[in-house]
Order: sequence, then structure tokens, then C-alpha cells
Amino acid sequence: MKTRPAGIGSYNADWMGSLAPKLTAMPLKYLAVPGSHDSFTFWVDVQAPVGPDQKVFVQYLATIFRDIAKKVMVKWSMTQNLTFKEQLDAGIRYFDLRVSSKPGEPGNEIYFIHGLFGHKVRDGLIDINSFLNRHKKEVVFLDFNHHYAMEAEHHAYLISMIQEVFGNKLCCISVAETITLDFLWDKKYQVIVFYHHPSADSCPVMWPGNKIPAPWANTTEPIKLIKFLETTLKERTKQGSFHVSQAILTPRVNTVAKGLLWGLRNFLVERNLPTIMTWVEAQRPGVDGVNIITSDFVELTDFANTVIKLNNLLLTDKPT
Repeated sequence: MKTRPAGIGSYNADWMGSLAPKLTAMPLKYLAVPGSHDSFTFWVDVQAPVGPDQKVFVQYLATIFRDIAKKVMVKWSMTQNLTFKEQLDAGIRYFDLRVSSKPGEPGNEIYFIHGLFGHKVRDGLIDINSFLNRHKKEVVFLDFNHHYAMEAEHHAYLISMIQEVFGNKLCCISVAETITLDFLWDKKYQVIVFYHHPSADSCPVMWPGNKIPAPWANTTEPIKLIKFLETTLKERTKQGSFHVSQAILTPRVNTVAKGLLWGLRNFLVERNLPTIMTWVEAQRPGVDGVNIITSDFVELTDFANTVIKLNNLLLTDKPT
């Protein structure tokens, strides 16, 4: 059963288009933007083999224990409940995308992946494009940061697919400081794609991964996470890139063992969300502040709205 706390709906569907002129003239790298971690995991295919992103021993266990292993994997692979459309309606504008071919499958089809295979990438991109067609002033960041079981032809297929689906909405690589909402609206750009693989180096609409660092705390402890987020914000690149603060906890093998039947959401995320959200609420965007913040299960709190409202702090800054 999906959780739908009060406030999840489409009331943030046009938040970028509703920002004050002072904010739309400001580099997008200085605005607060809500994002989702492993954005596509609202559906995974329990019938398909375990993905090539998993260690060999996990793949082996899945072949031995089959349905039982898959049920456990679903509980620990899913980090979102909302579909792309629902995330977009709620205000999410950054998507963390991990992709893979299906080894042994003929053709070059590419799927989302996190332990288990998700939807075809093409279907997800079409959903995002449909939203953008209806909301002309909204802009999304698509971060293709992990690629599995992909040869040169798979990359060529995916890069071509992204261009085919979004067409003229794709923003060409530029100096990050020049990318404002006003600039994007003027050019009718709505999609900034980051592609963390050399296959896209010669493509003018595929931004390299180093333009969007997303340091990862890799901890199960919220206090360690917050210390890490604070440290990496202070070290944030001053020039030339966006920045992702991953406000997420990462299960270890012993975490999964302890909470085997509970799953990520019940065992790790829900109990620690208040601490994480207190940190988010205390942030401010701007030159030395947060930019993109990502979360698991974005609907469990008023996450997107909380991040969006941080931009109001920039309206009260006195000119220097």
C-alpha cells in the first residue's frame, strides 16, 4: 500500500515557473532543488534475473533461493513509492538514474536497475517528457550515473534515445554559472542530462558527470551522515558545477541481515527521517549553500516542499 500523506499531489507541479524574478535570474546552481535517490525504483521486476549491478554472491543466492531472495531484495531495492509523474507533480526535479542492459537479451534495450530490473528507460523518459510538455517552465536534471552490462552499442542506443525523446528541450553543455531559469526559458530548454561515461564526450547535450558531483556518505548512522553533508558542502566546488547533497542512509550487509523482513523503508529510513529532515530545514541555498538535495521515499515527509521553500531565504538577502 502506498503512503500518501497530506500535501502529496500536484500543488508543486509548477514551482519553478512560480518563483520570484530575483530567483529565476539567479544561477540554478544556487537554488535549492529537491531530488530523489534511485528515482525509478517504484517498480521492479521480480520475474527477471537479479541485475548485473549486484555482487556475484547475491546473484548466486538469488538463483538458489529464488522467490524468497527476490522478496527480500524488493524490500531493500525500492527507495521510492511514487512514479515519475507523481514525483514531478510533488516538485521533484532531479532524478538519480542507474541503467543496464539485460545480459543475454537480444537487441540493445536499456532498463533502470537497482538490484532488480525496473522499467525500460524509454518508457520512463517518455513519462517525464509528457510532464514537461504540460509544464513548459519546469526544468529537470537527469543524472545517468551508473551503467551496467553496457557495450559501445548500448551507450549509442541510449544517447540516441535521450535525444530522440527530448529533442530541442535538451540544454547544451555550458558554463554552470550562466544557467538560470530565465536563460533556459528563453531557449526553451527543459532537460539537463548528465552522462557519466566517455561514450557521451562528443555529444553537446550530454553534460559530463564531473559537472554534478554527488558525494556519498555510505553510512547507516544519521549523525555521521549529517557531519558528512556539512563537510562536503564546505568543500563544494566554487566554479563550474552543480552539487548534490545525498541526504540518504545506506544499508550494509549486516543492516539487511538484522532487518531482513522489514526492508529499507521500515528498518532504516522511517526512524531516521526526522533527524535528516531537521538538517534539511536548517539549510540555505546560495553561493556557499545547498543546491540539489536527494532523499529516499520522498512522499514520507513534506520533503519536496521543504526544499523548495528554502529558496525564500534568498529573497531576504540584503545586497552586498
